[in-house]
Amino acid sequence: MDILRRNNVKTMGSGSRAMVFAHGFGCDQNMWRLVWPAFADGYRIVLFDHVGCGGSELSAYNPQKYASLDGYTDDIIAICRELGIVDGVFVGHSVSAMIGAIASRKAPDIFADLVMIGPSPRYIDDGEYIGGFSEGQIHELLDFLDANHMGWSQAMAPVIMGNPDRPELGEELTNSFCRTDPEIAKKFARVTFLSDNRNDLPAVKARCLVLQCSEDIIAPQAVGEYVAKQLPNSQFIILNATGHCPNLSAPEETISAMKAFLEGPPD
Repeated sequence: MDILRRNNVKTMGSGSRAMVFAHGFGCDQNMWRLVWPAFADGYRIVLFDHVGCGGSELSAYNPQKYASLDGYTDDIIAICRELGIVDGVFVGHSVSAMIGAIASRKAPDIFADLVMIGPSPRYIDDGEYIGGFSEGQIHELLDFLDANHMGWSQAMAPVIMGNPDRPELGEELTNSFCRTDPEIAKKFARVTFLSDNRNDLPAVKARCLVLQCSEDIIAPQAVGEYVAKQLPNSQFIILNATGHCPNLSAPEETISAMKAFLEGPPD
C-alpha cells in the first residue's frame, strides 16, 4: 500500500524546509488546523494520521508492528524518506513527542529541530522519577477503556483537555476519541501509557523545544522539566495555557513559542 495514502498524508505550504506535524493519542491531523497555517509561508507542511486514526487506512493496522512506539516511528521515517525530507522540523503532541524523539535517534538526518508539546517519556512513577500516575492508576484507566470505550472517552476527554470554562474544547476531544476505532484505541492506549522512553532522550541530537502547559494532568511540570534536562540541546518553556492540548486551547501562544524557537539564533 502506498505509504502516503496509508497514513492520509497531506502536504501544503511554500517553504523549502519541511515541518511535520504528528498528533497525539485519540486524535488526528485536524488537531493542528489552528497552528500549521501560521507556518505555511515559510515551510513545506506535512500532515498525517497515525495508522488506526483519522483518515488512515485501518486495514494497515498490524498489532505486532504497533505493539510499541517503534512501529509508529518507522512510519514517520518512511513518510519522510518518501517525501525526501532532510533537516526538517518535527512537531509532536503528547505521545508523538516521544515518537519524534525515537525517530530522531533512529534517523538523525531527517529532523534538525523537534518541538515537543506536552511530552512524557513515562507516565508511571518510578522511584525518584515522577510520571504523574501510579502503576495502579494507569491500569485502572486502561481497564476502564477496555470495558467502555465510549464512556471512557466522555469521562476522560474533558479532563485531559482542561479549560472547563470552555466546554466546546472538551467536546471536540471527546468526539475525536469516539471516532477512533475502539479496538485500535485500546491497543494504542496501552502502548502509550505503559511506554518508557527515558533512555531515548539523551541520544537525541536535534535541537529541541519542550512546551509545557502550566496545568496538565497528563504531563505535569516535573515531567516536562525531566524531558528538557535529559535532552542534550533543549529549551524549556512553560506556557500560560492549561490542559494538555494547547494546539487547540491556546494556538496563538503555541505558535509564538514555536516561532521564537525556530527563528532565533541556533545554539
